Amino acid sequence: MGTRTGSHQLSNGLIVSGRPEQQLKERQPTMASRAVPYTGGDVKRSGELGKMYGVDLSGGDHHHHPPTGGPPKLPSRPPSSSQHNSGSARSGPNSGPVGPKNTGSGPMSKRSSSSSFSGPMTPIQPTGLITSGPLGTSSSNRRSGQLDNTTSAPSSFNKVTYGSAVTSLGEEVKLGFRVSRVAMWVCLVVVVMGLVVGAFLMAAVKKPVILVAVVAVLVPAVMILIWNYAYRKHGVLGFLKKYPDAELRGAIDGQFVKVTGVVTCGSIPLESSFQRIPRCVYASSELYEYRGCGGKPANAKQRFFSWGCRYSENFVADFYISDFQSGLRALVKAGYGAKVAPFVKPTVVVDVTKDNEKLSPNFLRWLSDRGLSSDDHIMRLKEGYIKEGSTVSIMGVVRRHDNVLMIVPPTEPISTGCRWPCCLLPTYIEGLVLTSDESQSEDVIPV
Repeated sequence: MGTRTGSHQLSNGLIVSGRPEQQLKERQPTMASRAVPYTGGDVKRSGELGKMYGVDLSGGDHHHHPPTGGPPKLPSRPPSSSQHNSGSARSGPNSGPVGPKNTGSGPMSKRSSSSSFSGPMTPIQPTGLITSGPLGTSSSNRRSGQLDNTTSAPSSFNKVTYGSAVTSLGEEVKLGFRVSRVAMWVCLVVVVMGLVVGAFLMAAVKKPVILVAVVAVLVPAVMILIWNYAYRKHGVLGFLKKYPDAELRGAIDGQFVKVTGVVTCGSIPLESSFQRIPRCVYASSELYEYRGCGGKPANAKQRFFSWGCRYSENFVADFYISDFQSGLRALVKAGYGAKVAPFVKPTVVVDVTKDNEKLSPNFLRWLSDRGLSSDDHIMRLKEGYIKEGSTVSIMGVVRRHDNVLMIVPPTEPISTGCRWPCCLLPTYIEGLVLTSDESQSEDVIPV
């Protein structure tokens, strides 16, 4: 078959119209006609793909060169036992850290494919889980309850800085008397008038009857006030101990109750600062100094020949309590700056006397970490804590929200009422009342 004018025949025998194109000596290959080399799963041989994933292509002989001719020859197939890892380093029977062993998928890049986008590489855990930090910051190595400080050695006594979820309490529980100002002024006016009238009659008529009567009434009143001031804490503890326990199952929303049961830690467990007692719901450390006839006082209220608190740290966080009577579990909202009145008797862990003035290295480190001097003082370090599994009593208001049972601080102070047999006036306590009668050396219930 003859060819027509203005047409030509292709190499496959097809006749097309038009003149044949003059082929250039060095024609640049187009994307459609460019041959894709076999990489064997090696990202370094993938050209622009490797650059997109942040692989360094500057070193070695792994640069891609255009093919000089013919399709590339495929390498021999690797053993079938390594086919499940071809081109991928995730999942499969060999999930976990990839070792240096080479398989049919080519060498593994040392850098993560997302390192150029999301910062430094995050190592893969032996379990295959991807975490947000290095292996050393796992939850198993993190100090319980600590939020803002980094993990330190067990021998360190750095002051723990908690977040806003943990409540920092004052030195002592505030107990006060509430008496009407009108009643106080009336009593004061009556006493002053009685003393003035009694003194006038005694000077004019020589009859001290009224003055003796006023003094006879005033002296017992002053004695009762002194007695209440000195015995008020013991009176409050007696009131809390005799207050009846309530059952959470039948408690209504807004009811003031006292619940006794076993406590468990919430989301933030605490730790005592000196003894390093873990998993506590309440922890306190108090340093006391004795002042003799001279010397600098530990605080503004310390008198001569008495003990004064020089330093204290008291922390409490949200925790759970399981009621003994009903078995229900309630969340006690003691964190986030809540008002809490803890009645936990601390124990002396360090006692420095004149006969024993040599300080232990641990106590010296504890003092230096808090910026306290270790001069020749008579000191006592007391620690109190409520460990998980201890039996405690809570007094607060019941709140039910979305099937969650909570005990929150009451809005009004708790009053003990008048206790006439003990000659005690009403004493008021603010916030949640937390008491524990267990000795800290006793074993707690495992939870």
